[in-house]
Amino acid sequence: MEKSKVLIIGGTGYLGRRLVKASLAQGHETYVLQRPDMGVDIEKVQMLLSFKEQGARLVLGSFNDHQSLVEAVKLVDVVICAISGVHIRSHQILLQLKLVDAIKEAGNIKRFLPSEFGTDPATMENAMEPGRVTFDDKMVVRKAIQDAGIPFTYVSANCFAGYFLGGLCQPGSILPSRDHVVLLGDGNQKAIYVDEDDIAMYTIKTIDDPRTLNKTLYLRPPQNILSQREVVEVWEKLIGKQLHKSSISKEEFLATMKTQNYAEQVGLTHYYHVCYEGCLANFEIGDEAEEASQLYPEINYTTVHEYMKRYL
Repeated sequence: MEKSKVLIIGGTGYLGRRLVKASLAQGHETYVLQRPDMGVDIEKVQMLLSFKEQGARLVLGSFNDHQSLVEAVKLVDVVICAISGVHIRSHQILLQLKLVDAIKEAGNIKRFLPSEFGTDPATMENAMEPGRVTFDDKMVVRKAIQDAGIPFTYVSANCFAGYFLGGLCQPGSILPSRDHVVLLGDGNQKAIYVDEDDIAMYTIKTIDDPRTLNKTLYLRPPQNILSQREVVEVWEKLIGKQLHKSSISKEEFLATMKTQNYAEQVGLTHYYHVCYEGCLANFEIGDEAEEASQLYPEINYTTVHEYMKRYL
């Protein structure tokens, strides 16, 4: 079967750059949207030029120019959007409504993968304010996609390893301490951690797979479904030392959260649901979804143990 042509939007971002790499590695004709108004952002410009050297094609387009989006979309079979949904960076999820309009007008897209890649928003109808805005906005985009009759796959990648494992699941930390760790509650709620390069590989793997068409693809590598305590134990074995442990109750966590600015509160709300409620692993995958490591056993995913070795 001929491989789909792919357009990646947000290709210079944290996940986007990995999607470009994975798409090229898996042999797809890969297009990357390039904003015409990049100013003097030299790092992003050089990244785009490096993509070009690796075989990607750069295509000019902007969310502020509907026709440019339509023309970019017409070049490909699959669109993957990886624009930021993180408030501490820039929350742009609803910009995708413009992309939905362009895809609908173009009329040629076989599959659209919107910017999801975290917690499945369909499971978070009871999420707290202010963090629920992320999930609500993603559901608005989903409704627009489905109302427009656009074929889709939603990728639920759970916890990005760099953000969670690096800080031993502690908010505001991305490097593991060799002395002390604060456990969130009892530290026993299970979460799911996925290497960002693996997220990209699974995502690209699924774009031509009929089994995931109009479904959610969950990334649940079985060896990476661990509690915070278990993550800490992995690190302790690697460094040959026990960390001093303290804990913060959910009441203390929520009280501290309320003293932070809005963007920080959004992110901390997500930590609360993951680490105090176990929202990622406390449900079974239904018939309208698939699990990536079962569908693609040929991908040798990075285990938590392997991932943590980089911090030694």
